[in-house]
Amino acid sequence: MNTLSIVIPALNEAENLPAVMASIPFAELEEGGWRTEVLVVDNGSTDGTGDVARLLGARVVDQPARGYGNAYRAGFGAATGEVIATGDADRTYPFDALPRLLRTLVDHDVEFMTTNRLARGNSEAMKPSHSLGNHVLSAISRSLFRNELRDSQSGMWVFRRYVWQRLDVRSTGMSFSQEIKNAATRAGYRYLELPIEYRKRGGQVKLNALRDGTENLRQLFEHTFRRASPVRRPMLLDRAAQEFDTV
Repeated sequence: MNTLSIVIPALNEAENLPAVMASIPFAELEEGGWRTEVLVVDNGSTDGTGDVARLLGARVVDQPARGYGNAYRAGFGAATGEVIATGDADRTYPFDALPRLLRTLVDHDVEFMTTNRLARGNSEAMKPSHSLGNHVLSAISRSLFRNELRDSQSGMWVFRRYVWQRLDVRSTGMSFSQEIKNAATRAGYRYLELPIEYRKRGGQVKLNALRDGTENLRQLFEHTFRRASPVRRPMLLDRAAQEFDTV
């Protein structure tokens, strides 16, 4: 069996976790040869998120230092799987797509896979202001890092655990999402971006568009001046992306 760790950062998401856990296709993953663990990173919740996650069968990692990047750093450190998959606890990401994403990862020998939420069919799931901000940040990111990724802010990734262990990712907040992508592609790992369905959020929106957007912009320019240690020639797997059939 291959081993998979699904890492889900959560801040006051108790109401959403039952639906999120129910959307993970454990039986299909097992049939596909994946032994799966779910790690919910409780990022200082006050609504019993950790207790709900335990009742639902997840392993809870406590990270009291708030921040998206802080949560992921703790979750990745605790993960035991050869492959790590991620997604938010707000019901927006399609965990039911994991079997197909993993097949593509294996069949095309991908090391770092990210996803694109910005297709036209997903427009109703995202506020127009957030969609505009995502497009602007993604365009700037592509220009600076030359990696052709259409959605630099997507929070659903599937990657080999050794990739994370070799990256220099420093962000503690929301800019972690773009930094891990740019670090992985800049280092030369075989990468791929696939389209996914993006769904309406459940519960309260926590994103502060102006604050987080400004920090993301600052981080992009800071990252460009950082020295990188390439592992091999970068490769975007266009053919695999064309073959992937999303819903």
